[in-house]
Amino acid sequence: MQKRSLAEILTGAVVLAVAIAFLAYAITGSGRALTTSGLSLTARFDRIDGLAPGADIRIAGVKVGQVVGQRIDPSTFLAVLTLRVDATLRLPSDTSAEIQSEGLLGGKYIALVPGGSDRFLRDGGEITITQSAVSLESLLGRFIFSVTEMNQGRGGDQPAQPAPTPPAPSAPR
Repeated sequence: MQKRSLAEILTGAVVLAVAIAFLAYAITGSGRALTTSGLSLTARFDRIDGLAPGADIRIAGVKVGQVVGQRIDPSTFLAVLTLRVDATLRLPSDTSAEIQSEGLLGGKYIALVPGGSDRFLRDGGEITITQSAVSLESLLGRFIFSVTEMNQGRGGDQPAQPAPTPPAPSAPR
């Protein structure tokens, strides 16, 4: 077995250190690093279609936290999300949470809409006013069904009637 030269060992160590530094930069720079500090809140949704841990939480389009966990409540079968929000924010107790899409093909995030209550959510509190994700496939299916119903209501499935022929012009006298 050959002995490795000191240059080969140092080169390998440098490459490994650069790879670790790049990975750490990529995780922290993407904003997807799981935060451990902040206000921990829960919210229950009927459906969370495509929302995963690490998804953004935004107020007025500004990122203020992220989703840190998800589970199913075995008694209600609702999706229970654990949210981590910036602790400097004082969210009213009637704040609502909506699952929204970044675009037609984009990811999903939670939009918080602060209410007007004088009481504030505390660490471990629950957001009770929620709006679940809207399924694009479901909306498209409803649209197609309504257009089909509208078309059938107008007789759209009837064969086309031939246009009446105009009367022949009379000969000039």
